[in-house]
Amino acid sequence: MVSLIAEPIFHIGFFPVTNSILDTLFVDLVLIILIIAVNRRIKLIPNFLQNIIEFVIKTFYDLTETIAGERTKKIFPYFMTFFIFILIANWSELIPGFSSIGFFQTEGHGKTLVPFFRGATSDLNTTLALAMVSAVATHTMSIRTIGIKDYLSRYLSLNPINLFVGFLEIIGEFTKIISLSFRLFGNIFAGGVVLGIISGIFALVVPLPFLLLEILVGLVQALIFGMLTMVFMSILMTPHNENHAKEVRAK
Repeated sequence: MVSLIAEPIFHIGFFPVTNSILDTLFVDLVLIILIIAVNRRIKLIPNFLQNIIEFVIKTFYDLTETIAGERTKKIFPYFMTFFIFILIANWSELIPGFSSIGFFQTEGHGKTLVPFFRGATSDLNTTLALAMVSAVATHTMSIRTIGIKDYLSRYLSLNPINLFVGFLEIIGEFTKIISLSFRLFGNIFAGGVVLGIISGIFALVVPLPFLLLEILVGLVQALIFGMLTMVFMSILMTPHNENHAKEVRAK
């Protein structure tokens, strides 16, 4: 039976280190190794791997530019960081043996396997943290770009109608966090459960289509999270006041 919450593997003082945290550290390690490897192999005349990386980065940069325009340079690093981290986290649980190596713990009259690693994005705590980081970064960049006065004018107004609209905007910001976190968590957790059940019944061949589906789902969910963050940032970094917008463009 798959646990809805991440299981603690060991404790550091009162802090439980769960299997999803271990996967997060694993993803971080993979990213660090990739960054070091790519940096060491950058050449003026690119090789095959460098060509692929440059093509992917340029494609996503052009995509960001079509939506964010002049704010692309500020938004693109966040978009790409969320996308790469979530993609590797989604795919990490598809590694053979990833969720089947662990230890048994007694529950009731039976024993349950607790895997050492669990996909980070199949833990609601992780997806909620990612959504909150996205929200904080979005609002921080908005204040820095358009100024605190224009930022607050989106939510506060002396006009009763605009004030009500601003109140709805505030509620909308909280629903964005809930939507981002539960969408990512739900899709990855459900996919992991289905793949685990199919793999438990059929050892060979049959799980392959489900594995390929999960690879696609992991890619799509990472792209959705990154693109929604990009769109939210682009919207909030656009001045609420049209006259102020012209001043910002002039600067």
